[in-house]
Amino acid sequence: MMKHLAVLAALLAPLPALADPDPADWDAVTAEAEGQTVYWNAWGGSTTTNDFIAWVGDRVAEDYGVTLEHVKLTDTADAVTRVLSEKQAGENDDGAIDMIWINGANFAAMKEADLLFGPYAEQLPNWAVVDYEGKSVQTDFTVPVEGYESPWAMAQVVFVHDTADMPDSLGSMQALLEWTKANPGRFSYPQPPDFLGTTFLKQVLVDILPDPAVLAEPVSDETYDDVTAPLWAYLDELTPNLWREGKAYPATGTAMFPLIADGELDLSISFSPGAASTAIANSELPPTVRTFVLDKGTIGNASFVAIPYNSGSKAGAMIVANFLMSPEAQARAQDPDVLGYGTVLNMDALSDADRALFDALDLGVATLSPAELGTVQAEPHPSWMTRIGDDWMTRYGVAQ
Repeated sequence: MMKHLAVLAALLAPLPALADPDPADWDAVTAEAEGQTVYWNAWGGSTTTNDFIAWVGDRVAEDYGVTLEHVKLTDTADAVTRVLSEKQAGENDDGAIDMIWINGANFAAMKEADLLFGPYAEQLPNWAVVDYEGKSVQTDFTVPVEGYESPWAMAQVVFVHDTADMPDSLGSMQALLEWTKANPGRFSYPQPPDFLGTTFLKQVLVDILPDPAVLAEPVSDETYDDVTAPLWAYLDELTPNLWREGKAYPATGTAMFPLIADGELDLSISFSPGAASTAIANSELPPTVRTFVLDKGTIGNASFVAIPYNSGSKAGAMIVANFLMSPEAQARAQDPDVLGYGTVLNMDALSDADRALFDALDLGVATLSPAELGTVQAEPHPSWMTRIGDDWMTRYGVAQ
């Protein structure tokens, strides 16, 4: 009788959770990934980006038998909240999200809450050709990555202007302020907490502070008011001279270019040095549009993907993450006819054939060369983005 009870108990016992795949055993990863479906939660506000993700899905299906489903987000924080809710509910084995396009405060929050699978990034085969010494891909808004997310695109703030109406570039945020006074209504930026809108606020601070190094540390209640006082003084002067007198703002970065094309704006901001060339190629901007950066440089960062701790398709997600760092995918993303994103790769580490993919690209008439992009200013600690964005809404926010 006892023997039968023991057998029954063994049959009724919960099955042990499957071990996570080992990113260092790539043959095992590719074998496990075949047939998996990866739900990639990624911003869905751009047709060109959506088309690129669809192409990635076609390629990983063809080469690895992995199905990629793009879950279109308007706010990455929604995905973070979903994973956190699953952890609190004890849903630890097969979560709804397998991969997230992420960086900054969202990555910091997931890492702090132990919501990420890893470390995995530096064990992926294509990490060998990533420019991890020359590009900021091992820290994310000052937070050490430590292998818990893998890079797939580089970004840097550029200012986009129509030279038919605004022929000259501007060298500083103070010069931009003076230009808006002389040309009221011809500049705007997206309304925070939109990522690009908050980035504009950080760019103002980085450019006007005598020493922006203080922004590398987390926000301190003791110093916050003193550090941000120049920002609010600047915005108090700028806001009345914005498009629609600062009583309305574009909702997102993608809403800026149509305002230039329609002649409502002469100047806007972008976080992609190749975005203007891509928009010109797609007939979304006139061919007279060009870009510039400030004399002291502009803020830059990397876009990453991360894998939640409870993904049921971790092997498939690593396949996608690794493919995103491949020369094939990186060259396609850098093509201004596709995305115009900056590459995370080290050109000197590539084979001649892979290097030729990049050498063949025409980056477009509005894309600055690496030398012209100048100094890449570091992102502030993510806590600055959150607090500044909240305070901006209190001071200047308008109902959308």
